[in-house]
Amino acid sequence: MADIKYYDVILKPVITEKSMNGMADKKYAFLVHPDATKSQIKEAVEKMFAGAKVAKVNTLNADGRLRRQGMTQGKTAKTKKAYVTLTEDSADIEIFSGL
Repeated sequence: MADIKYYDVILKPVITEKSMNGMADKKYAFLVHPDATKSQIKEAVEKMFAGAKVAKVNTLNADGRLRRQGMTQGKTAKTKKAYVTLTEDSADIEIFSGL
């Protein structure tokens, strides 16, 4: 396994209706590096967003989906999502504010 730095762990935030509803409970969703562990995700969130204290990290591995175009078929890339729950005294994550 390659050495993953904290700034390579979080790829992008997941902006869906379900993830927006979770923000009231301080739950945020991110697409993360497929080889990242829960402890690496926790460290990355706490270092990248000032004042954020992670209480819990849940991960979800999604296999690539089969896609076709005419006779040609292939698979999309595998993805990994992380659902991060912050503590009650933690500051909110700024990239989600105003959405």
